[in-house]
Amino acid sequence: MTEISEVRRGSFLGVVERFWRQNGYVIKSVNASRKFPAVYAQSAEGFGVSLSVGAGGQVFFEVDSPCVEESAVADSSSKPNGPNYAGGPIPRPNVHDDFWSSKAPLPAASPSTP
Repeated sequence: MTEISEVRRGSFLGVVERFWRQNGYVIKSVNASRKFPAVYAQSAEGFGVSLSVGAGGQVFFEVDSPCVEESAVADSSSKPNGPNYAGGPIPRPNVHDDFWSSKAPLPAASPSTP
């Protein structure tokens, strides 16, 4: 529910993309849109993962499993550890973070010297 400002969205996805690469995920596609960026990857086991930013800086993380046979899944027997938005609209992000919600651009990285 953290607000990620438009100027910090690319950096946020870059952090995730680097983590995925370092852990053996293959990056399949990157949407470099400033307003609605996204990154799509695949694990060695064939799971598709994506991280995308929607309106208001709302971040969505999705996972697609490789082909499996459909089976019945029981309802959860435990209560959610936070707000339960099942069956209703998901609210806009409403948590301010001093870093990710900041509208100030990140300073340019200085080139490293050997």
